[in-house]
Amino acid sequence: MNTTSPSFSTEPSATDRPETRLAVRLAFLVAGFGVACWAPLVPFARQRLGVDEAALGALLLCLGLGSVSAMMLAGVISARHGTKPVIVVSGLGLALCLPLLTVLATPWSLGLALAVFGGCLGSLDVAMNVNAVEVEKKSQRPLMSGFHALYSVGGFAGAGFMTLLLSLDFEPLHATLLGAALMVSAIVVAWPYLLLTTASTQGPLFVAPRGIVLLLAALAGVTFLVEGAILDWSALLMTSTALLSQEHGGLGFMVFSVAMTTGRFTGDAMVARLGDRLTLLTGGLLGVLGVAVVILAPVAAVAMAGFVLVGLGASNLVPVLFRRAGQQTAMPAAFAVAAVTTIGYAGVLMGPALIGFVAHGLGLANAFWLLAGLLCLVPLTARWVAPR
Repeated sequence: MNTTSPSFSTEPSATDRPETRLAVRLAFLVAGFGVACWAPLVPFARQRLGVDEAALGALLLCLGLGSVSAMMLAGVISARHGTKPVIVVSGLGLALCLPLLTVLATPWSLGLALAVFGGCLGSLDVAMNVNAVEVEKKSQRPLMSGFHALYSVGGFAGAGFMTLLLSLDFEPLHATLLGAALMVSAIVVAWPYLLLTTASTQGPLFVAPRGIVLLLAALAGVTFLVEGAILDWSALLMTSTALLSQEHGGLGFMVFSVAMTTGRFTGDAMVARLGDRLTLLTGGLLGVLGVAVVILAPVAAVAMAGFVLVGLGASNLVPVLFRRAGQQTAMPAAFAVAAVTTIGYAGVLMGPALIGFVAHGLGLANAFWLLAGLLCLVPLTARWVAPR
């Protein structure tokens, strides 16, 4: 079953400017790069602080709480003052916070820094998505998949960049300083060309999700939770099972990011061929299989294949969920998409902290089995999300 797609012009609008597209792409790139730079640093943070999985999970919860709290505020600020200042301030803040995560030596100080880091990331996520919607409208052609693909490119680049420098015996501080310099440079380049979005003070700022939107939001949260768990816990899973050394712990997330990026760049053609329901069914099953392979892998190469399966399977689940949120009739489309976005990002940022608590009681491998079980909800509910 093919889905109805939005109507776009085949020709660019007269107001379409390539520099505005480049600017918002750089914002997505910085967001993905910044959060991925943190992934290979998690084992170093645990070693520096000497904490267990539960304490590390509490620290990751600080990142999630800071991000989700900032999302609520960033939505209001973006509506009242436009998205450009939010993108610039939060992008620069994300870069400046990154090196602090490698030197703070107490759980309280690192928790505070992670909350600020998460706040910058959450603000940037909201503002750049709102900005991207406006850029796409002015362009009168589909661009959102490409923007989100740049987030995946940033994830691959950030994890690869940090893993490479750590493998070359760079100190974590020096590696993050170089990464922060790249992020600041990208924001400075994008700054003059970011689209000035208009402010709107009319209508409610929030509508509680209901009906099918609740299911869509829950599935988005599960899908993002899997991505967040791989970001924050895959390096520790690989190093604790001796499949990878500490310096190479970020390879799992890097491979996952490559597969996710590939899936997003080719996703529009695939969804057009398979339809939404079959995409959810096959993608969900592929993701579940990938998580199982990662957990049961006897050698690193097999584990990397599992990360590829998870990345390919999960890559097009969220775009389908966003599309369905826009097509449902239970509530206005704009509020439905906002609800799916907020709960989805809550999953990627706050969920990994819960994985830490489960890992403390049951072990990290069993926590990943829980992820596989939750991801089964996607294919199991595909018939209701995308009815014929």
